[in-house]
Amino acid sequence: MIRTVFMLGFWAILLPLAALICFPWTLLTGNVSFLYRVGMWGARTGVRLAGVRVQVIGLDKLNPARTYIFMSNHASNIDPPLLIPLIPRRTSVMTKKELFRYPILGRTMRLGSLVPVDRGDREAGIAAVRAAAEVIRQGINMTIYVEGKRSSDGKLLPFKKGPFHLAMESNVPVVPITISGSHSVMPKQRFAIKPGLVTVIFHDAIEPKEFGSREELMEKVRRTINSGLTPEYREQNPQTTKDALRLRSGQAPSHEGTTAV
Repeated sequence: MIRTVFMLGFWAILLPLAALICFPWTLLTGNVSFLYRVGMWGARTGVRLAGVRVQVIGLDKLNPARTYIFMSNHASNIDPPLLIPLIPRRTSVMTKKELFRYPILGRTMRLGSLVPVDRGDREAGIAAVRAAAEVIRQGINMTIYVEGKRSSDGKLLPFKKGPFHLAMESNVPVVPITISGSHSVMPKQRFAIKPGLVTVIFHDAIEPKEFGSREELMEKVRRTINSGLTPEYREQNPQTTKDALRLRSGQAPSHEGTTAV
């Protein structure tokens, strides 16, 4: 609990300083780079103060000059400040549209090419995919938590379809990411952070020519992310996303595509 207070206290001090120095600079120059660097430093430092150690695997295989869509699982509030600073160069994320209503914050987020999204509106979701595709065309990476929300038990939830529409439209490589250990450090139902080790695995990029259909890409990403989880959280017989949704609702999985012998 003490380490959690250290982390939150540090961020509470950093935020006003960023607001006084970085926000005006960003608004005057129209350049978000300084604010982005300060934000990434603050995120990394906060995670360290919380006693969370990060082991990174596979990042060296990526080409920093290329633009990627990073797709990750999500089991803890510690995931964003832990993952985002690891992404090569700048990355954009999809953010609740309500945050864009605050004048200074909203303008700064737009300068940073963050994408507003309304998860409850299908048409707005389509617009968010198009806006994200435009950001990617500018050469900015996109990082997405493909389950759409945090898992309460550390196991994979059904994936949202939007990120895979985006991948098909953008035609850039997709990098599946497994975050393993964050559920133990800070599960969904707990405020305090328990010091520990979190492993972040950057899997091999899936090139556009390897995508197949949207559904095939979704299953490739799911199998890959699942493979990096520790045994207690891993699906032993990875289901399709449709079957995962049926299992979560207490229904039996379908057996489409299987043959009885």
